[in-house]
Amino acid sequence: MEDAYARSVPEVLEFFAVDPTKGLTDFQVAEHGRLYGKNVLPQEQSTPFWRLVLKQFDDLLVKILIAAAAVSFLLALANGETGLSAFLEPSVILMILAANAAVGVITETNAEKALEELRAYQADVATVLRNGWFSILPAADLVPGDIVEVSVGCKIPADMRMIEMLTDQLRVDQAILTGESCSVEKELDATHVTNAVYQDKTNILFSGTVVVAGRARAVVIGVGSNTAMGSIRDSMLKTEDEATPLKKKLDEFGTFLAKVIAGICILVWIVNIGHFRDPAHGGFLRGAIHYFKIAVALAVAAIPEGLPAVVTTCLALGTKRMARLNAIVRSLPSVETLGCTTVICSDKTGTLTTNMMSVSKVSVLQSAYDVPVVAEYSVSGTTYAPEGTLFDNSTEVQLESPANLHCLLHTAMCSALCNESFIQYNPDKRNYEKIGESTEVALRVLAEKIGLPGFDSMPSALNMLSKHERASYCNRYWENQFKKVSVLEFSRDRKMMSVLCNRKQMQIMFSKGAPESVLPRCTDIMCNNDGSTIRLTPEIRSEIESKFQSFAGKETLRCLALALKRMPLGQQALSFDDEKDLTFIGLVGMLDPPREEVRNAILACMTAGIRVIVVTGDNKATAESLCQRIGAFDHMDDFEGLSYTASEFEKLPALQKTVALQRMTIFTRVEPSHKRMLVEALQHQNEVVAMTGDGVNDAPALKKADIGIAMGSGTAVAKSASDMVLADDNFATIVAAVAEGRAIYNNTKQFIRYMISSNIGEVVCIFVAALLGIPDTLVPVQLLWVNLVTDGLPATAIGFNKQDSDVMKAKPRKISARFLFCFSFCDLVGAVYVGLATIAGFVWWFLYSDNGPKLPYTELVNFDSCPTRATNYSCSVFSDRHPSTVSMTVLVVVEMFNALNNLSENQSLFVIPPWSNLWLLGSIVLTMLLHVLILYVEPLSILFSVAPLSWAEWTVVLYLSFPVIIIDEILKFFSRKSSGFRFNFRFRRVDLLPKSEAHDK
Repeated sequence: MEDAYARSVPEVLEFFAVDPTKGLTDFQVAEHGRLYGKNVLPQEQSTPFWRLVLKQFDDLLVKILIAAAAVSFLLALANGETGLSAFLEPSVILMILAANAAVGVITETNAEKALEELRAYQADVATVLRNGWFSILPAADLVPGDIVEVSVGCKIPADMRMIEMLTDQLRVDQAILTGESCSVEKELDATHVTNAVYQDKTNILFSGTVVVAGRARAVVIGVGSNTAMGSIRDSMLKTEDEATPLKKKLDEFGTFLAKVIAGICILVWIVNIGHFRDPAHGGFLRGAIHYFKIAVALAVAAIPEGLPAVVTTCLALGTKRMARLNAIVRSLPSVETLGCTTVICSDKTGTLTTNMMSVSKVSVLQSAYDVPVVAEYSVSGTTYAPEGTLFDNSTEVQLESPANLHCLLHTAMCSALCNESFIQYNPDKRNYEKIGESTEVALRVLAEKIGLPGFDSMPSALNMLSKHERASYCNRYWENQFKKVSVLEFSRDRKMMSVLCNRKQMQIMFSKGAPESVLPRCTDIMCNNDGSTIRLTPEIRSEIESKFQSFAGKETLRCLALALKRMPLGQQALSFDDEKDLTFIGLVGMLDPPREEVRNAILACMTAGIRVIVVTGDNKATAESLCQRIGAFDHMDDFEGLSYTASEFEKLPALQKTVALQRMTIFTRVEPSHKRMLVEALQHQNEVVAMTGDGVNDAPALKKADIGIAMGSGTAVAKSASDMVLADDNFATIVAAVAEGRAIYNNTKQFIRYMISSNIGEVVCIFVAALLGIPDTLVPVQLLWVNLVTDGLPATAIGFNKQDSDVMKAKPRKISARFLFCFSFCDLVGAVYVGLATIAGFVWWFLYSDNGPKLPYTELVNFDSCPTRATNYSCSVFSDRHPSTVSMTVLVVVEMFNALNNLSENQSLFVIPPWSNLWLLGSIVLTMLLHVLILYVEPLSILFSVAPLSWAEWTVVLYLSFPVIIIDEILKFFSRKSSGFRFNFRFRRVDLLPKSEAHDK
C-alpha cells in the first residue's frame, strides 16, 4: 500500500481486512504471504567466479598480449624449439595477466558485500497480534496487515502505519534512512502533502529505524523489497560501477595502441615481402614466418607489459600514504579519481557536523536592575565529551566557576534530574557515547561543563578522574543529592516534562520543555547574580521571548526552557495541574555543531576549484544556518538561487534545473533517491562527483558517485558501497586526500610517459633494423625483460616524486584530458634516440668491436644471403649473442638515464637533482644489478640469449647512452624559453553521442 501515509487509520485497516483488536487469522496470514511475499531482502544472485575471472581479460591490451604470447609459442614450436625457451615468453605474460586478474576479482567480490550488509538493519523478532493473541515471532514471518507493537529500543521490523498510541508520544531515530540529526515524533493523523518524502510521512514507521521513546501499535504495510530499506537495495542493484578516469584513459590507450601495433606489423611485413624468397629462409613460407616473428617482436616491444603492474603499484603506494592521513582506500583506481574531482556532495549530519547535539547558548536573567537584563553565555565543545567552558557574551570572558552563578547552577540541576538519558565512555572507540535522546544527552553534557559548586568544581579535581568516572560525575552527584519521587512524562499537548525530587526535607519540581509551553506557565523568575526570585513582569517576559526568537529564528537553535517549583512536603505524585506558577530558570539553545576544521577545508576546496554542495535530510533553514555558522560561505550575501529543497528542485523546468545545478550550494529535505539523482545530474554535466555520507540512506549515491566517501563511524552498508573511508570522520581529510590524488595523477602521468617513450624507442629499434635489413637486434624474451624489469622498477619509483607545493592551487583537470596521447617534442626526440642508440650498439659490434668480426656494412645488411655465397668469415657470427647483448645493454642504460629525465617535465636536473627522489636512484641501482646478473650468471645468460661484456664494450654502452641526458636538457631549455616549441600529438575520437550520453557509456 503505497499511499498509506495519506489514508486514515480505518481506511488502512479496511484495505488489509484486519481487526485491530484481534489481528490477522492464520488463513489471512497464508493468503497475504502468497500475495506479498516474505519479509526478507531477497538474496541477489552473485556473479559466478569463472565469469568474474573472464571479465578481467575483457580488455583490448590484455587480448593483444594473449595473442602475442600464443603466436610466440606457436612460432617457437614451428621452428623446432622445445623446453624452457619455447614457454618462457608466453608463461611470463600469462603470469602477469593472472596477477592482475586476481586483484580485479578481489575488488569486485568486496563490492557485493554492501548488499549483504543491508540485512543487518532488519529486525530479528517482532511482537505480533494474531488470532486475538500477542506473540513474539521472527520478523521474517511478518506479512502486510499484521498488527505489531513497538516500544523503546525496538528495531522496526517492516514499514508500518501507526494505528494506536499507547503512551503520550512515540519518537523514532531514522537518521540511517533520512540523515536527520534529531529523532522524529510520530503521529496517527493522515499526511496530505504533495510529493511527500520520507520526512513528511510522520505516521509511518520505517523498517530498520529504532524507537527511542514511547510505545505504540502499527499495521504492516510493506515487507521485504517493498520497504524503504528495500528501495535502497534496489537502487544499489541498478547502479553500475562507472569506469574511473584512469581506467578510461588506459582503455583509450589500449585502443590506440592496438591500431598502431597492427599498422606497424603490417607495414614491416609489406616492406619485407621481397625478402620472403631469400635463400637463407629456405622458402617463401619460412620467410613469411620469419618476418611474422619480427612483427610479433614489434608487438611485444610496443606493449608496455609492466604498465598494469606499475599503475597498480603506484596507486597502492598512494593508498598507503593516504592511510597515514586517515583516508582508507577500498578501491585503488579511486585514488587517482580524487585528483580530478570537481564537485563534493557532502552529507551534513555527521560529516560537516559532529552528529552530537550540543548546547551552544544559555540565556538567564542576570538581574532586574542590571543592564542588560538578560545575560547570555556561549558554551564551547562540540562532542559528548564533558570538556568545554562557558563564556560571558557581554564581556567575552571565560567563567572560572560557572556553578557559583545561581541560574547556571540550577540549570545544571534541572538538566541532570529532568533527564532519562545516559552518557558513557567507550574505551574501545576512545570516545563518549549516548544512550537516549540527543537533546537530553546535550543537557547531561551541559551539566558536566557547568560543574559543581565549591571545591568539587575545580578543573584539577575533575581532571584527576578516569574518563569512565568523568563521563557523568556531576550528573551522578545531583542524582545522589536529590531523590526522584515522581515523573510526568513528555506529552505532545503539553510539550514539557516534569520530575518531582526530594532533598533534605525539601521538595522541588524541575520542568523542561518547549519555551512556548513553559514560559506561559511561569509567574516568577530566578536572578543569576544573587539567586533571588522576582515576579516575571511583562517587560522581562518580552526580553526572554525576544531572546528565544533570536535563538530559534536567526540562529536556528533547538530551544528548551527550564523551570522549577517548590512543592509541599510529603507529596508523592505529580499531576498536570502542578505545572503552573513555575519559576523560570533559563533558556538553552542547542545544535548539531559544525566540525571546527570544516571551514578551512571548504575554503581550500574553493581555492582548488572544487565546489561543495551540502546535502541533508534536514530542513532548509537549518542547513542554511549551518553554512553561515561554518563561515566558509561568507562571500554569499544570501542563499537565493543557491539553496533548494528536493521538491523545489524537482518542480523546476529542465533548463532552470541545469542552471540550478551549476550554482547549487545547499540541497535539503532529500531522500536516498534524490541524492542518487543529484549525482547523476552532475555527472551528465561532465562533473567528477565525490559523495560523502555515513548512513544507509547514503549507500546508493555513494555507489553511483565517481568516488564514494564513507565516514569511519558510519554504517557498514555505507562503507561497503564506498571507494574510500575516512577513519576520523573529518571532512578536512578529504582535502588532503584530493591533494594526494592530484600528486598521484602527476606522477602517473610522468611514469606512463616514461614507459611509453621507452617502448617507442624499442619499436624504432626493431622497425629501423627491419628497414635496414640487418639481423634481429633484440629477441622477444629480451624485450620482455626490459619492459617488465628494467622499465618497471624506475617507472614505479617515479611514483615517489614529491608533491608540488601549489598542487591545490590549480583548477581540477578536465576529465577529457588525454594525457596518455600527449607526447612532448622532448619525449619524441628522446624515444627516437633510444631506438637509434640501440641499433648503433648492435652495428658497432659487427663493424668496429675488437671482439667482433669487423665486417663491412654491406656484409651486415646482406647477412641473409651468407650461406649461398663464399665469405672469409663464418656465417655463425650472425648467431653470436654479443651484438644483441650490447644493444640490450644500451637500451637498459639509456632508459636509466631517461628515467632521471622524468623527474620533471620541464625542469633541469640542475634544479631537481637525482637525489630528490632516492627511490628512483635505488631502483636504477637495483635494475643494473639485475641486468649484470643475467649477463654473468650462466643459466640466466643462456635463457635470455646474452653474453658477458668486456670493459671496452661497457665503455661504448656508456658513450651511446649518456647523450640522452644532454639532448633532453637542451630540449627542456628551449621548451622553457618558448612555449610554442612544444607540441602535442593528439588522437581524438569523434563523439557520436551527446555529452551526457557519452558520459554514461
